[in-house]
Amino acid sequence: MDVLTDQTVGNARNSFDIAIVGMSGRFPGAPDLETFWRNVRDGNETIVHFSENELLAAGIPETVLKDQRYVKAWGVLEDIDLFDAAFFGFSPREAKITDPQHRFFLECAWEALEAAGYGAREHRGSVAIYAGASLNTYLLNNLAPDGDLLRSEIGLSLIIGNEKDHLTTRVSYKLGLTGPSITLQTSCSTSLVAVHMACQSLRAGECDLALAG
Repeated sequence: MDVLTDQTVGNARNSFDIAIVGMSGRFPGAPDLETFWRNVRDGNETIVHFSENELLAAGIPETVLKDQRYVKAWGVLEDIDLFDAAFFGFSPREAKITDPQHRFFLECAWEALEAAGYGAREHRGSVAIYAGASLNTYLLNNLAPDGDLLRSEIGLSLIIGNEKDHLTTRVSYKLGLTGPSITLQTSCSTSLVAVHMACQSLRAGECDLALAG
């Protein structure tokens, strides 16, 4: 997650340069950027290697484990269950049915604005957000099997918490961002395209700051 701004002098734009003024992120073995870069510097391996018992307990079929092409390792994000629901105005149930990608993204958006020095709404002007998310396996594996949950009265909340289209607009709503709020998907290039569109939004004068991720 990046916070970008255009370079200005007084009230006049003096170039088309774009500055990254704040960043935030979550990575396997690193809850923040400082730890991530330290792991890179020190050559730390942050991919987790699982035993067959752990994989069987997680529901991986034994036939899959016997396949020599199956890699028993994965990048694990820690503290996925520690979302501060009350801080962001979520009820416990609303937080439970929200895709962890959306939860992490909201946290990172807040942290990036804080890192950039624009945490206070009255000091940041118009803020745009351009971002995308991966396939929602949380909905498929954790929520869909619960038939009672799907048949309950929380249908709209379930959609807002899991549909990609709501990734950026809910962040804008929760953080009071008033610029363009666009969810985009271009497969593996989503993050780069988000940064590109954020830069174009700044250059077009559509916003004063832009979040991209």
